[in-house]
Amino acid sequence: MNHISFIGLGHMGNPMAQNLLKAGFQVTVYDVMSSAIQSLAEKGAIPAKSLADAAKNADVIITMLQTGQQVSGVCLPDNGLFAHAKKNVLYIDSSSIEIDTTRSLHKKAEEHGIAMVDAPVSGGTAGAEAASLTFMIGGSEANFLRAKPILEKLGKKIVHAGSAGNGQAAKICNNLILGISMLAVSEGFSLGQKLGLDPKKFFEISSNASGQCWSMTSYCPVPGIVEKAPSNNNYQPGFMAKMMLKDLRLGQHAAEGVNANIPMGAEAAELYALYVNRGFGEMDFSGIINMISGNQD
Repeated sequence: MNHISFIGLGHMGNPMAQNLLKAGFQVTVYDVMSSAIQSLAEKGAIPAKSLADAAKNADVIITMLQTGQQVSGVCLPDNGLFAHAKKNVLYIDSSSIEIDTTRSLHKKAEEHGIAMVDAPVSGGTAGAEAASLTFMIGGSEANFLRAKPILEKLGKKIVHAGSAGNGQAAKICNNLILGISMLAVSEGFSLGQKLGLDPKKFFEISSNASGQCWSMTSYCPVPGIVEKAPSNNNYQPGFMAKMMLKDLRLGQHAAEGVNANIPMGAEAAELYALYVNRGFGEMDFSGIINMISGNQD
């Protein structure tokens, strides 16, 4: 399993493909943006002319795209990946998409003799660059074991979440928690400042008390506290607000399908949507939260 084709070379896909090259794999790359292909070709990747070209010789195919429609669009057409992939190729989809779309893709993959896992990630662009992502895997045990050695070159934690679609389920639930907890952290800082608390002193207290969480200690939305957080880089993503909104909406869609009640997730999605619709979707999501909480204009 030495020849990997990687489709989707955006903020996450580009550094992931680079790490596969560094690990010694032969990597073919494809993207709708020719400049993205060229940037990886200059680092040693093989440029593909089409999806069919990317699929035909691959032992492993990885996609990192933004929507379920995009993933279906590269996999299912007559000129797509599934129609031109070798039998028993391993297909890893690291996109964050709808659970029902993912489970449908698993069925189509099986019909084509393709071994598939859904493997969404957590860790953002920093994790992609540092090969420290967390992967949440859905699919059979056998397919998970095939994927694990490859994903270990891209991440620090590889967890088998269960059957087809369970990787997406884990990602949706994780980001539901993240979106809500970031709101709580930013509101706490906002209230503290209005009450006369120095933000650094509040961080020192809360990060070592019951308010401690990843949103506080690793991704603090207030500048000047956590060195590598986007708040110290003018809220450059990181994780774009429009992508967090997408994930929160995926959570709502999933909840509707199983009659689950997620009122805080719904409220968070509405707040994100307000600012994304105002043109702040490209900002890191922690910056949107900071505006929602009144810490900046």
